[in-house]
Amino acid sequence: MNLVVVESPAKAKTIKKYLGPDFDVVASYGHVRDLIPKEGAVDPEHGFEMKYQIIERNEKHVQAISKKLKTATALYLATDPDREGEAISWHLYELLLKRHQIGERPVYRVVFNEITKRAVNEAVAHPRELSYDLVNAQQARRALDYLVGFNLSPLLWKKVRRGLSAGRVQSPALRLIVEREQEIEAFESREYWTVEADAADQGKTFTAKLAEYAGQKVEQFTITDETRAREVEQRLLAAANGTLTVDKVERKQRKRHPAPPFITSTLQQEAARKLGFTAQRTMRTAQQLYEGVDIGSGAVGLITYMRTDSVNLSQEAIDELRGFIAERYGADHLPPQARLFKTKSKNAQEAHEAIRPTSIGYQPEQIKAHLTKDQARLYELIWKRTLACQMAHALLNLVSIDLGCGEGHRFRASGSTIAEPGFMRVYLEGRDDVSSADDDEERMLPDLEQGQTVELVAIRPEQHFTEPPPRYSEASLVKMLEELGIGRPSTYASIISTLQEREYVELEKKRFTPTDVGRIVNKFLTEHFTSYVDYDFTARLEDTLDAVSRGEEEWIPLLEQFWKPFKEQVDYTQEHVQRSDVTQEAIDEQCPKCGGQLAKRLGRNGFFIGCSKYPDCDYTRDLNAEKGASDEPEIVEGKSCPECDSPLAVKRGRYGKFIGCTAYPKCRYIEPLEKPEDTGVECPKCKAGTLQKKKSRRGKIFYSCSTYPKCDYAVWNEPLAEPCPNCGWPVLTLKVTKSKGAQKVCPQKECGYSAPADEDGGSDGPDTDANSARSKPAPEPVA
Repeated sequence: MNLVVVESPAKAKTIKKYLGPDFDVVASYGHVRDLIPKEGAVDPEHGFEMKYQIIERNEKHVQAISKKLKTATALYLATDPDREGEAISWHLYELLLKRHQIGERPVYRVVFNEITKRAVNEAVAHPRELSYDLVNAQQARRALDYLVGFNLSPLLWKKVRRGLSAGRVQSPALRLIVEREQEIEAFESREYWTVEADAADQGKTFTAKLAEYAGQKVEQFTITDETRAREVEQRLLAAANGTLTVDKVERKQRKRHPAPPFITSTLQQEAARKLGFTAQRTMRTAQQLYEGVDIGSGAVGLITYMRTDSVNLSQEAIDELRGFIAERYGADHLPPQARLFKTKSKNAQEAHEAIRPTSIGYQPEQIKAHLTKDQARLYELIWKRTLACQMAHALLNLVSIDLGCGEGHRFRASGSTIAEPGFMRVYLEGRDDVSSADDDEERMLPDLEQGQTVELVAIRPEQHFTEPPPRYSEASLVKMLEELGIGRPSTYASIISTLQEREYVELEKKRFTPTDVGRIVNKFLTEHFTSYVDYDFTARLEDTLDAVSRGEEEWIPLLEQFWKPFKEQVDYTQEHVQRSDVTQEAIDEQCPKCGGQLAKRLGRNGFFIGCSKYPDCDYTRDLNAEKGASDEPEIVEGKSCPECDSPLAVKRGRYGKFIGCTAYPKCRYIEPLEKPEDTGVECPKCKAGTLQKKKSRRGKIFYSCSTYPKCDYAVWNEPLAEPCPNCGWPVLTLKVTKSKGAQKVCPQKECGYSAPADEDGGSDGPDTDANSARSKPAPEPVA
């Protein structure tokens, strides 16, 4: 018997099917060892010795592997084909070696980029040894992250606030978000006007923009106020006399080539744009597709490995794709030669492939019923992108028309039509921020000839204001991290989630904004650890780690080079920087209470204005309150606390204003500032309260039980006093979406009932996991 170790039980199940009775496949459940979680885990004084311990929750899995190894003739380490996978294999090997359980058995390292019968059997037939270059690169990365975290985090506790932490890669990412917010705040909007003409030819209306006025080219700020815009409008109307002349028609064709197949970063970006997935959700779903899904004939790995920087496709995959395209779309949709894409990443291992379906024959519509909703949507995205990348280019007809409007005045209209769709029949890459120029290019224009006249319907001056740069979305942040070389695609999901978990940033309307704490942490790090949040420094460090993984650099000298100046800076900051230097910023105003200097300060609930002579003077006010105002709680007239009869006051907390007892902390009574609207629908969980309409701290409407905190039942959508015809849950909710309109839905995820709001009974069936057991009782909803 040969023992094969992989990371996850899902992967083990799929691989076991391919290897047959001579192999037993077990899972390590991820990493088996990690650094001890205390000071001294990495020892710079003794050659950066790293002290590891077994991860407690995985001890039982290591024991299970040890037990099976006793009857095995060989050990195959088949963890993921990257640094982390190599490190897991090495840690497991070291543990088993230390416990004297390997003995004389041969140990093989096998790697495969897809979980298919051919790939798995080929990998087992051609094993290799452990790559210590990859292991050392992972150890160096882990040591660097530890040294930064364990030295900067205590410093943040002392200089800013307890409970904070800093990371080697997250800190430059935070800097990006804060700097973008500062750009937005510093931005001064400028007014400008455009002048557009609505013209018509044989009943077809189109729009053109003023491009030349009085013989001068029209720039963005040529017309900056309404008076000037109206003058231009009147002069153009007089010059046109109801018609425009077609002075020039330019027609040309442009080829549009398909995007390359997905790598980790582009998959995360496109899933965010098109599916609304977070980076974490994308990677979690891709992992499931990679490890194997039962599609009716047993578990099958549906996509290749999802952590990759390479845009390469194997010749076998290209041949299959070209055959499929010729059969489905015809030979005219195939380029003469297979498309080859150039990998940008310096460290991409060319042996790896882009993210693609393991077989293009697994068509999304045919296997959809066996996948969860997320799996089906992500698989379809990967399938279409891969198919499109080997299809013929699209051919666009571009048209530009110059329209004369009297002497020296000219309007221009641009548009395009698709002459040959090519790959666009299957897939078109999304864009983050679409400009007006993009809209113009996609406009359809009538077929006009030089010298003809068209009817002038109207001339419209339009007011505009310049806009600040947009805040980062998940897609645009991932794109910027990749461009700057900060982190690696496999780490982007954890970078983003860590910033949110630490409450350094918030996601509002799918855009990142820094919190007050995030701003202070960024200010502290950029002022006192400038080079360590510098984009170029971080990118160079990543490049050096990549060089270690290729065997071109040694990892201990890398750590030595980093550690000495970093430790000196930590020690200097510890001794010379005061907490007030970091958390306070003097403003040009004196305290109305004592005459002292006022400062913008960081408090428990964010920034506020306070006296620098605190605690001798306790003057404070809200950051946005008027000059001289006080932040003393406002007493609620004619109302007292129902629990202790003390006066009630309007207070400000972490989530905004509320009414609270003035006897706090002896009495902790609170109530919302605005009385919630009662729906009259009985709470289906406790039956004692009714569901009330409330607002979350970010202003989003939800409905929860009036007896909270005794009952924590809550739903996002408006409750309806109707039982679910599918599972009997006593309350349905009304959900309104752009695609389906108003729908009655069951809030129980296991049920998944939905039907148009104007229909009674019937069900669309579950829109979650098609494989989930329908007989399970519906779980209690979570607030």
